[in-house]
Amino acid sequence: MEIRKLEKLIGNPTLLWGENGYRTDKIYVVSAIEIGTSFEFSLREKDQPYTKTREISPGDTEQLNTIIGQGHSSGAFHEEELIGWAICDYRSWNNSLFIKSLWVSEAFRGHSIGKMLIKNVNRRARELQCRIVETETQNTNYPAIQFYRKAGFAITGINTKLYDNSTETAVFMSFELI
Repeated sequence: MEIRKLEKLIGNPTLLWGENGYRTDKIYVVSAIEIGTSFEFSLREKDQPYTKTREISPGDTEQLNTIIGQGHSSGAFHEEELIGWAICDYRSWNNSLFIKSLWVSEAFRGHSIGKMLIKNVNRRARELQCRIVETETQNTNYPAIQFYRKAGFAITGINTKLYDNSTETAVFMSFELI
């Protein structure tokens, strides 16, 4: 298994990656309270099964290839086959590297590939002299939030209106490099 620079997606490799999405028995419930000019948000764990399936359309592949073209994305390869990726967008306006998509083939999950991809992202961000690495996931994606927290990311914000699905709230996370 090797982590190296991702050049371009040819077609949709995720079609061969098994279950694309996540299943969990636990989610984070987001509460928001507005009192005058103050806002208070809280996240609490809740036992609740949740399943989400993701699909990548040709338009998504085109958008991901535009980001990959910046040269900051990496792929995990097993015997020359792409089995995972970290697609990253350099954002000069706030000097950050944003993980747009982190995805590992179902057959290779649980083998530390995600951890290796994150280490590679952090190394690339340091080379770019970024101040932080950022990402975003859903409150329902408990496994991803736990993964990022174990990797040293902190929850830094939420957006209750980002998604059409009223069950999902965007959870923003970041890893400080400086």
